Amino acid sequence: QVHLVESGGGSVQAGGSLRLSCGVSGATYRSNCMGWFRQAPGKEREGVGTIFDNGGFYYGDSVKGRFTINRDQNAMYLQMNNLKPEDTAMYYCAATRIVREEVCSRLQSRDFADWGQGTQVTVSS
Repeated sequence: QVHLVESGGGSVQAGGSLRLSCGVSGATYRSNCMGWFRQAPGKEREGVGTIFDNGGFYYGDSVKGRFTINRDQNAMYLQMNNLKPEDTAMYYCAATRIVREEVCSRLQSRDFADWGQGTQVTVSS
């Protein structure tokens, strides 16, 4: 199991930036795809972006050009720029088991086995 802990959430005005972090530990060798998801009240969980072990990056249409994922050995990051009120949500990091890159690219929460506890992002207008 991969252990994940998010941090960095908070409140920001529209147009501002935040950087989320996800500490990664445990059986990381069991996963080759990690991602960020978000869920607003009353809405389904949405894929924000994923990173595959070969360096492939995949983003949801609503965040392309504004959000960027990076990763180092011990953590994954989500840089969020030009934030909008509709970005308000609980943000989660997640890890799959060993999957094909095609699976990583489709940003489906059902493909992810391990999850963090989430960090809240609130964007005011």
